[in-house]
Amino acid sequence: MKQLIECVPNISEGKNPEIYNAIANVVETVEGVKLLDVDPGAATNRTVITFVGEPAQVVEAAIRLIKKSNELINMEQHSGEHPRFGATDVCPLVPIANIDMEEVATWAHTLGKRIGEELNLSGYFYENAATKPERRNLATCRAGEYEGLKQKFADENWKPDFGPAKFNAKFGAVAVGARDFLIAYNVNLNSTSVRRANAVAFDVREQGRVKREGNPVTGEIIRDENGNPERVPGKLKAVKGIGWYIEEYGLAQVSMNLTNMSITSIREAFEACRESANKRGMRVTGSELIGLIPKKAMIEAGKFYLKKQKRSLGVSDSEIIKIAIKSMGLDDLTPFNPQLKIIEYQLESKSNKPLVNMPLNAFAEETASESPAPGGGSISAYVGALGVALGTMVANLSSHKRG
Repeated sequence: MKQLIECVPNISEGKNPEIYNAIANVVETVEGVKLLDVDPGAATNRTVITFVGEPAQVVEAAIRLIKKSNELINMEQHSGEHPRFGATDVCPLVPIANIDMEEVATWAHTLGKRIGEELNLSGYFYENAATKPERRNLATCRAGEYEGLKQKFADENWKPDFGPAKFNAKFGAVAVGARDFLIAYNVNLNSTSVRRANAVAFDVREQGRVKREGNPVTGEIIRDENGNPERVPGKLKAVKGIGWYIEEYGLAQVSMNLTNMSITSIREAFEACRESANKRGMRVTGSELIGLIPKKAMIEAGKFYLKKQKRSLGVSDSEIIKIAIKSMGLDDLTPFNPQLKIIEYQLESKSNKPLVNMPLNAFAEETASESPAPGGGSISAYVGALGVALGTMVANLSSHKRG
């Protein structure tokens, strides 16, 4: 059975399409690797690139992408809202099929070794690829960002895991990790205040906020017996979050990473932000998905909102997903195309199911042609499916009516 892993490098360029597309396009120069998504952000000046394939091919594609980013991006000239410390800022590997996390971590180590030896670039291993407990958290690895990297490399405790312990001003550093599927998700507020967006982020994220005496913003920080700040936990587990202002949209957002969607789903994150914003006199206007999302996450959300509306769940997946999109306002800022944003749809090869993917007029024309397919079986199946769909429609329309 074929092993598949996903790679989600984040590069520090989101404004110039010539640059981020040139970097993304090197991925498919490796046979067997499929480029799934290129998601740029101008305000963050960052692009999230997603590709998938067998491990050795994915590692080769990642090497080519990092090499290209080193050629085309100069970190000395970079600025953006998102934390970052390198031209290719992070490069995580994610298990997709027939491979466990331990194997993925081994491939991450292979990638890091090649980055250091072949490209002479430096970086750290994080999450499940971390070689030291204190480097497991990406935020800790990236603390100080690009501007503090020279000083970090000089610290004996923060020598890079691979590559030279010498600051490369043009490239910076890269964090290579092995992690579970992560959903990058932003919730839009009807506010321009970063402080208020952060207040919502602190309410919902797992690590919450620092505990203070009296005033929760200006009060003196309460510390434990070791001098470390005590914290008030947030509502949601497996969620990281901050607030920021996005100039291109003219609004503040709560920007979150959902690190385990079986613990906290996208719908739960949206609802928690909505409740917190309402309590603070704000309103959630919609949300934004960065990169791709598994289909089951959208189905779970759609079914939740159908139940809230007391509607039948006996509808097609496409209808359930449409409800999820509208309920969470995923198309508030930009169009949300399920065929491009849901990972299973991206992986699905249209060439393998040409008849299934045909529009009705093309299906009819193909039937009338000299081609032996579709034939009587396909036509009978389709007519039967229409009959079932009609019966389901009647059932859905009458399911909540009283007798």
